[in-house]
Amino acid sequence: MFESVPSVEAARPAGLQRVSDALRALGHEHEPVMLNDAARTAQQAADALGVALGQIAKSIIFRRKSDDVAVLVVTSGDLRVDEKKVQALVCTEGGKLGRADAEFVKSKTGFSIGGVSPLAHATSPVTLIDQALFRFDVIWAAAGHPHGVFRLSPAQLQAMTGAPVHDVTAPVSQV
Repeated sequence: MFESVPSVEAARPAGLQRVSDALRALGHEHEPVMLNDAARTAQQAADALGVALGQIAKSIIFRRKSDDVAVLVVTSGDLRVDEKKVQALVCTEGGKLGRADAEFVKSKTGFSIGGVSPLAHATSPVTLIDQALFRFDVIWAAAGHPHGVFRLSPAQLQAMTGAPVHDVTAPVSQV
């Protein structure tokens, strides 16, 4: 499937090590792996792993404007997040959701864009999981580095994060 993946026993980047430690503490059976090429996009990750684009659990960070809290949405790589659906779920009293720039993402999560893991964040975000991930038995998520990924199931993702599952994606016709 992905024969070109080298061992992760060599020196690991800090973000990858943080995710690895969190997975180990949670008793997760799959260690993160480092891909030979960057997987900054869902398509790059899917190509490197030889899996369907939808099996990539992409982590999208938004900024809740009322309190400057990070909002993490984990969805399938083949879908686009519907910002209005997310806003309705995480903002109260007419609050707004905004885009998060690279500096905000790094400061709130501890990860750079392209390597944002769904867990082991510097500051706990408000997290939502898209129900579309449950189409797959196996998914892959970023492991704290643009080359790092780890294998899990959607149910494991939900158990690890404690996040609720919602429909947070745009209809396919709008993608």
